Amino acid sequence: MSAGGTMMARPADIRIGLSSGTEDRDRESNMQVTMNNRVAAITGGSKGLGLAMARQFAASGAKVAILARGAADLTAAREQLAKDGIAVRDYVCDVSSASDIAKTYKKIVADLGPVDILINNAGTARTMAFENISDEAWQEDLDLKLFAAIRFSRLVWPGMKARKWGRIINVLNTFAKAPAGNSAPTSVSRAAGMALTKVMANEGGEHNILVNAMLVGLIMSDQWVKRHAATAPGSDFEVFAKNLAKGTPLGRIGTAEEFANLACFLASDQGSYITGTAINVDGGRSPVV
Repeated sequence: MSAGGTMMARPADIRIGLSSGTEDRDRESNMQVTMNNRVAAITGGSKGLGLAMARQFAASGAKVAILARGAADLTAAREQLAKDGIAVRDYVCDVSSASDIAKTYKKIVADLGPVDILINNAGTARTMAFENISDEAWQEDLDLKLFAAIRFSRLVWPGMKARKWGRIINVLNTFAKAPAGNSAPTSVSRAAGMALTKVMANEGGEHNILVNAMLVGLIMSDQWVKRHAATAPGSDFEVFAKNLAKGTPLGRIGTAEEFANLACFLASDQGSYITGTAINVDGGRSPVV
């Protein structure tokens, strides 16, 4: 009891900020990421990160549309997921084309309903010396990585505002924060995408439209398998991968599933107080936070 007669809590009664490892595990097992009947559109959805996110989102209850340029890749992705009991809709779309985006968006809404979750995931890294980048290369990269996100987000925005619920994730890479020499045009396009993320988050907050960026570091993908085949076909892939991961504090390459886990949380009802942030998913590799 205090000098004024007020009963004071014993240290054991103060729960805020204190928990045992067992309690943490109990909370983890009780928290379920839910996307029930949310409509999610994922560009670059036929392979790698996009396919992993499609799997996680659908498993969490979302109605998922995957978009990519290659019809064969989309069919293979849909059939692969179907074997595991996961249904998605696939749409051939070149997101560097404004008209393609507009047509595909209308199809998705007609098939699945208004888009609640948009994942702007199109485009792989394209890097070269600055003096060698032509105007055409700059424009191609900006159309695919920046303008695609602008155009698609602009289409879904009014509906998200009206429903007072929306999630947009811009998939960038860590060059957006820490551009190296010979990292353009990708680093420049992705840095612009990070600025776009913050602008949209600031405008969307009052409408419960949450906008975040996820910055890809060293994540296992077809890109690295192809690079191994092209540059070191006679070496063991595990050795190749271990060498790639040198300089990463966690000492390994990340998986698409690990990336998708975070995307799923951010896009769910449970990620309801996170917006306007750019999260490195790189095992600590980036020199900046």
